[in-house]
Order: sequence, then structure tokens, then C-alpha cells
Amino acid sequence: MKISAYGITILRVVVGVIFVMHAYLGGLIYGPAGLTNYMLSRGIPFPALTAWFTILGHLIGGIMLVIGMYTRIGALIHVIIMAGTIIFVHFPQGFFLTGIIVDAEKGIAIAGGYEYVLTLFAVSVSLLFLGGGPLSIDALLSRSSAERMV
Repeated sequence: MKISAYGITILRVVVGVIFVMHAYLGGLIYGPAGLTNYMLSRGIPFPALTAWFTILGHLIGGIMLVIGMYTRIGALIHVIIMAGTIIFVHFPQGFFLTGIIVDAEKGIAIAGGYEYVLTLFAVSVSLLFLGGGPLSIDALLSRSSAERMV
């Protein structure tokens, strides 16, 4: 097996973990109602539906990426989420990550700018094209079905 097989695996697993952690943040820290309110404040269409799609998409799609099963579907889910995030949330903030003070009294700031989200978008598009790579359940299932046909 070529060493490049390990590269796609590292990329897939790490970005999958990032997305699962975003599901945790949206689902358990902010909560669906809090995320819905945030989306409403940003003018995102269908905020409740979008909040649930984002939470479940990050969770299910992230797990798909981590284990390398239905990788392209997991990646497609994140292409959609990241495109919406760039357009509706971060694009107006400019390219570079900067701290935006949300609540000065409590010292709460968020990262603004779309460079990080653009990176996650690009990785998701790449995984959509590449699939899970040779060290994935997708590859294992593909090999098994090919062997059964022989």
C-alpha cells in the first residue's frame, strides 16, 4: 500500500472528528433552540430546519467520514453545510479569522472570517471526489463485492 493511502485517511478522520465536535457544540452546548435563534439572527432560511440539518449532518456525516463508510455522502452533506456557512455567516466578515466581540462584559468573542470554513469546504469537496481511500470501510466493502463477483 502506498503512503498516500495514509494521507487521505488522516485527512478524512481528522475532519470527521472536527465535524462530530461541531455537532456536539450545536446539539448539546448551544442546543437546537439556541442554534435556531442564531440562524434566525443571521437571516438563514428555515432556521429550525437548518439548525437540525446542521446538527445531524455534522454528527452523522462526521461519523461517516471518521469510519470511512459512505464517505462521499458524508462529504456531500458537509459541502452543503459549509457552503451555507460561508455565504450566510462568514463571507460578510472578510477572509481572515479575526476576533469579533459578542459580549464585552462577559469577554465572549467569536472567530469571524471565512478562511477556516473555506478550508473545511475544500476538504469536503476533495473527499467528495476522492472517497474514503484504501483504508476505509468503503474500500473494504468494494473489495469484498469485487471478490464475490469473481
